[in-house]
Amino acid sequence: MTLLEKIRAGQDDPRLAAAAARENLSVDVLRKSVAEGTAVIPWADGHDLGRPIAVGRGCRVKVNANIGTSPDRSTPEEELEKLRVALEAGADAMMDLSIGGDIREVRRRIREACPVSLGSVPMYEAAHACSRRRQPFRRMTADDMLEAVRLHVEDGVDFVTVHCGITRAAVEYVRQNGRVCGVTSRGGSLLARWMRDNDRENPLYERFDEVVDICKSRDVALSLGDALRPGALADAGDRAQIHELYTLGELARRARARGAQVFIEGPGHVPFDQIPAQMRLEKIACDNAPFYVLGPLVTDVAPGYDHLVGAIGGTLAATCGADFLCYVTPAEHLRLPDAADVRQGVIASRIAAHAADIANGIPGARDWDDAMSRARKARDWNRQFELALDPDLARRSRASALPGNDGVCSMCGEFCALRDDDDLF
Repeated sequence: MTLLEKIRAGQDDPRLAAAAARENLSVDVLRKSVAEGTAVIPWADGHDLGRPIAVGRGCRVKVNANIGTSPDRSTPEEELEKLRVALEAGADAMMDLSIGGDIREVRRRIREACPVSLGSVPMYEAAHACSRRRQPFRRMTADDMLEAVRLHVEDGVDFVTVHCGITRAAVEYVRQNGRVCGVTSRGGSLLARWMRDNDRENPLYERFDEVVDICKSRDVALSLGDALRPGALADAGDRAQIHELYTLGELARRARARGAQVFIEGPGHVPFDQIPAQMRLEKIACDNAPFYVLGPLVTDVAPGYDHLVGAIGGTLAATCGADFLCYVTPAEHLRLPDAADVRQGVIASRIAAHAADIANGIPGARDWDDAMSRARKARDWNRQFELALDPDLARRSRASALPGNDGVCSMCGEFCALRDDDDLF
């Protein structure tokens, strides 16, 4: 039985209690949310998680970090270093998006070193296998695609992104209505081209129940990929995106009915003012399934700073219903991120997630900030470093300037308002 099936049958599972403890939620509250499908615990059979999570209603907003090889850089050691940095920076979950080198070996090594929920994208490995055989992707069969899903499930990931919602009808909307950036999802682009070249429907949509059953075999959660997410502000909220979203809602209901946990992936590039409506629409279309968003990115003109662009959009998205933020790094749109990019991406998304937790009234979220405020008032620098989201950066910044009198900083020196307040209040 899957975790969802056990919960519905009134049975206990240690994963539920462990996730509830990490979330500071009662087991009964989390059990109800998981049973309804408004929260998920991505934790596959056989994976020993040191830092389990729950994603969804009543939980802290989570941050995911993507790592993985590319055709140009495929050194496993580099990805393991990125994993280490991401975990040190506080990532709640990881995804291996490898598309170069020995992908399965990279995934094995990442999984062995990963104490948090790990996701992957089977379609990337299927495409990579075609490339290594010098075979066009259009030659891939439906059975080949399902076998790729099976391989990732057997390798012990906790959730898989499967692009089941991109259909021929949705692709036709892209063709008819036009888009500035077309289909920017790698998995979505592969499937769109496959459907065109073979004049057939998406096999992952046609055989969705089989996909679910494969995932159920190891209790792997389904992350229903947004293959038609907008890759430009001009494409946000178009007919293709919304058509796919409602298809994902239909598939989410089928997955739950079969006893599988599921969450929904979302945009993408979205103008700031449109974010609340997009978050609300997902909750309506997908029966309040947890929503996993990339960014959203609220402007298209900041390459090198897209981690900040994503944090701006992510904060609003998470206060309006998004449950899971996929980080964006400074390297987005430019190159494969390095370890420094990974750290900055995680930190930026954690700031967004925490700000949303405060706004959403998550119990205990503000306690952290209040403790920092008291430490600032007391000019207790060591305590401030302990509480800082990035303690090393705070220490280095403080050490780079000579401290003023009485522990004040070099910004105000003798005119420190907090020190003067000691005599006023």
